[in-house]
Amino acid sequence: MQKQTIGCVKAATAVLGDKWTPQLLRFFANEPAVRFGSIQDFVEGINPRTLSARLGNLEQEGVIQKITKPNTTRCEYCLTEKGKALIPILTAMETWSRTYES
Repeated sequence: MQKQTIGCVKAATAVLGDKWTPQLLRFFANEPAVRFGSIQDFVEGINPRTLSARLGNLEQEGVIQKITKPNTTRCEYCLTEKGKALIPILTAMETWSRTYES
């Protein structure tokens, strides 16, 4: 049996490598569009400043897109194609978590 070699994971770690981002991305993967307040309700313990920073990072990375609703100050966030490409990684993380959570 040949040993599997894992190469560079730098780009994925830059996007997914903090405490909150994978938790945020799962809501985007499960919903077509999500509002800031809904995300804050879903993710227990995140403060608004941290949430805003993480959303800004994801938007800057091209993983999510911010959509402002016409004639209102409300906005929604949704996954871009680049963000949708992360879904298999999140699915693998979910499988691992279910298998090994304490």
